[in-house]
Amino acid sequence: MQYLAPADLEGALTAVAEGNWTILAGGTDFYPVRVGRPLTEPVIDISGLDELRGIIVTEDSYRIGALTRWADIREADLPQVFDGLRLAAAQIGGIQVQNAGTIAGNLCNASPAADGIPPLLTLDASVELTSQAGRRLIPLQAFLTGYRRTDRRPDELVTAVIVPRGVDEEFSDFQKLGSRSYLVISIVMVATVVESAGDGIIGEARIAVGACSPVAQRLTRLESDLRGLKSSDRLEDLPTRDHLTGLAPIDDVRATASYRLDATLALVRRSLRRFSETK
Repeated sequence: MQYLAPADLEGALTAVAEGNWTILAGGTDFYPVRVGRPLTEPVIDISGLDELRGIIVTEDSYRIGALTRWADIREADLPQVFDGLRLAAAQIGGIQVQNAGTIAGNLCNASPAADGIPPLLTLDASVELTSQAGRRLIPLQAFLTGYRRTDRRPDELVTAVIVPRGVDEEFSDFQKLGSRSYLVISIVMVATVVESAGDGIIGEARIAVGACSPVAQRLTRLESDLRGLKSSDRLEDLPTRDHLTGLAPIDDVRATASYRLDATLALVRRSLRRFSETK
């Protein structure tokens, strides 16, 4: 096995431009799926690139470095609209996983059950990809192209996740269903952001569901139906199975497809009830 740990980003980009490397960040997905067999693929370990770690606030965005750990996000001093992402960060694996796992690793692994993806979708996040040729920014929904597939090219590294700045103090939530509280693969999860237009009227709503399709999905029809309603309305009564059109859950050892749809509806309603209770 060929192993390389570059000292800086420039060295990492030079290496990935010259070979078909498997990129290692936190390793919390990389190692478990290879238990019991030797490592034979060429690995480039970027975990030492401190320049890709941390959260920077600019005038128009929040820049989350690719190697920012979930524990960092869990404890970050971020505005209320990030509450859903922080809740997800606190439920990814256990404390040990949160201390090692990175935001970019979660995205590049592209698991349908990746807890970090639904809240980032509700934040309208984009992914920054860097190569020796330059940088490009792609919406997260477009970056995820299928089951464990992304739009990252072999010569690129994910260098950051970019969240545009909007109204910081908006309702944000994350609901997860699993067989236990920690160290469990999600059966379904729902992330919600609701923005106010003033006078108790809903301006925008963004709701994303994970573990119910090859790639996490926004419930765009439900989002549209919520616009213009009042926070004092019984919002939890609005969602129906029709709003889940587009999801494609599977039957597996954790749950049946039908149960996943029922659970999704219950979590969406619970999240909307939480929103109403905060107003």
